[in-house]
Formats: sequence, structure tokens, C-alpha cells
Amino acid sequence: MNVKLRLTLMNFLQFFIWGSWLISLSAYMMNKLHFTGGEVGAIYATAGLASLFMPGLLGVVADRWINAERLLGICHLIGGVLLFLASTMTDPDAMYWIMLLNAMVFMPTIALNNTVSYTILKQNGLDVIKDFPPIRVWGTVGFIIAMWVIDLTGWSVSSMQLYLASFSAFVLGLYAFTMPACPPSKLEKKKSLVSSLGLDAIVLFKKPKIAVFFLFAMLLGAALQITNTFGQPFLEDFAKNPEFQNLFAVTHPGILMSVSQISETLFILAIPFFLRRFGIKTVVLMSIFAWVLRFALFGLGDPGSGLYLLILSMIIYGVAFDFFNISGSLFVENEAQPEIRASAQGLFMIMTNGIGAFIGGRASGLVVDMFTSADGTKDWPNIWFIFAAYALVIGILFAVFFRYKHKPELAA
Repeated sequence: MNVKLRLTLMNFLQFFIWGSWLISLSAYMMNKLHFTGGEVGAIYATAGLASLFMPGLLGVVADRWINAERLLGICHLIGGVLLFLASTMTDPDAMYWIMLLNAMVFMPTIALNNTVSYTILKQNGLDVIKDFPPIRVWGTVGFIIAMWVIDLTGWSVSSMQLYLASFSAFVLGLYAFTMPACPPSKLEKKKSLVSSLGLDAIVLFKKPKIAVFFLFAMLLGAALQITNTFGQPFLEDFAKNPEFQNLFAVTHPGILMSVSQISETLFILAIPFFLRRFGIKTVVLMSIFAWVLRFALFGLGDPGSGLYLLILSMIIYGVAFDFFNISGSLFVENEAQPEIRASAQGLFMIMTNGIGAFIGGRASGLVVDMFTSADGTKDWPNIWFIFAAYALVIGILFAVFFRYKHKPELAA
């Protein structure tokens, strides 16, 4: 098989596994297993907890001792076992520990998948910058297709989603062992554990401008976790209202939610224009206020006459997600000294996908519980308005405290 096709399949499976459960598992836990919002938020926060240290630790392992493709396979095989076990869990504490262990082996595979892809492309004399993006986009396609499969089969409130994720993890785990060898580098200087964890970039906090930016990166990482955790349970809850229970957004919430991922792939293309025209600070502000709209439209919309508001919220997600993550990475790249740029990117990921995601999962679960009545009914409009207010405060504070002069060459 052509090497590009092999890598395309690997990237497709990598994100198909995640898409099989990331958006829908919360609906299963809340509606089928009757976990509380706090319990669901804590389980989703395990990804943030694992992201604090596991990608760095396994990155060191791949750099020094084990072929990256083998480590990728091992992680997915272990993840397949853990996802299968998760499908049998009905206790929130047991589910928490299983999903924490799963996050510890899955979150590093995102970086390992990239490492394997880059290495194999270079081995074959291909241009990583030119040839990897068309391969990686199939990861997003895999995520979207997984969401559609779960939705159309009716598995969004069933443990079958975890069976599918488990099976897919086993397939990718075995497939990874057939990939061309990606041995530890013997030529490049080995990164220390401190560097791999992004800790030697902590010196950047001495610069007030960067310290402020990292603080807001953490707060925005929390915003992303909110919709990952509670977007689908929100749509599923409309089924309790006879007026809405047979409408498209209720019968196919996964398909509606997948519009967010489709939007994400499209808005990536718009980022260079906006960065050149407006600069990083303005683009980040666009992202923050897109989060305000994302949450507010959820609070205002419904599957009936308000369906267009829900669809608009999904479309806005592309701006909310892409405009911060990519422009933020570019800011860090240009502000860090060359010798700590890789470490600075690691620190950026820790602040967003680590600390931010952990805080977002925990805090959003508590907010959901605060607006849940004794009979389990949730006041979703007020829940989403609270989240919108949170994003609005972040936007105002960012505009006031983050000082940065636009440099057009950053967008080049």
C-alpha cells in the first residue's frame, strides 16, 4: 500500500477511536447510568489530568528506548482493554479510574501519531509541511464519521459506543506494528524529561505579557472542555419534552454536533487571512467572543423554531476552537527563545489541554449540578448562560490585560 494511504488510515483510526465516545459518552453516563454532572465532569477531566505528564513521559520513552510505532501500538492495545472494561462499568468511581487509565495511554498517542507520520514521510523523502496536512485531515473525517455511526445506530446512550471504540483501538494497535520502523533517534540530542514536559519553558512566566497569555490559555482550555462534556446531554434532554422528542436535533444529536468538527476544518483555512489583517490579539478576542456566542446560542436555541440558533452555535465553534489554538501556538513560537520553543509548545498544551481541561471538566460539572432539580431536570438555558458569562468575563479581561502590538510578519 502507498505510504500516504497507510498514514491516512492510521490517522483516520486514531481519531475514529476518540470520536466514538468523546462527545456521546456523557449522554450515556447521565441518561443511562444516571451519573451526576459533577461525576461526569470529573470523568471528562481525566483527559486534562493525564495530559499534564503522560505525553511528555512517553515522548521520552519513544526518544530513547522504544520505536514510536511500537509504543503507539502498545498504547492502543492497552486502551482497547480499558475501553472494553469501561463498557461494563455502572459505578461512577470505577468508571473514573478506568477512564483515567485510558486517558493516560490515549492522550500520548496523539503526539505519537504525529511522530510516526513525520518520521515515515521523511524516510520516504516527502515534504512534511506539504504532505502531512492532507493526511491529518482524515483524522477529523474519522472523528466525524465515528460520531455519525454512533448517532445513526442509536448507540449515543448505549455502552456499544465503548465496544466500538475498544474494537477500533485493537485494530489500530495491531496495525501500528505493521508500520515502517520509527526507531529512537541516535543523531539528535536527547531531550531531558524536564524539556519533554515543557517545564524548562517556565522561565517565560518572567515576562508579564507571556504570563498573562498562558493564564488565559488555561481559562480557554476550560471552555473547550465544557461543550465536549455537556453538549450532547443537553440535546438528548429535549427528548423529555413531547414537543421536541421526534425532531432531528433530538433523534440525531451526534450528527448535529458533528457540524462543529466540520466547521473546524473549514475555518482553519481562514486563519492566515485574519492573522495578517488583524493580528494575534484581535484573532484571540474573536475566539473568546465566539465562545460567548457558542454558549449563549445553546441557551437560546431549541430543536424546533430555535434550531437555526443551535446550527449557528455549531458553525461558530470553528472560530472558537481554531482561532485560539493556532494563533496561540504561533504567538508562543515567536515569543520563545529558539532553544526552548519545543518546550514552550509543550507548556502551552499543558495549560490548555492539561490544567484548563481539568478545571473545565470539574467546574462545569458543579455548575450543571447547581442547576439540576431533585427530580433530575436540568435548567439548561441558565447553565449555558453561566458559561457564556464566564467566556464574556475572560474576553473583557483579556482585552484589558493582554498588551501586544500586531506584527504582520507573524502571520507570514
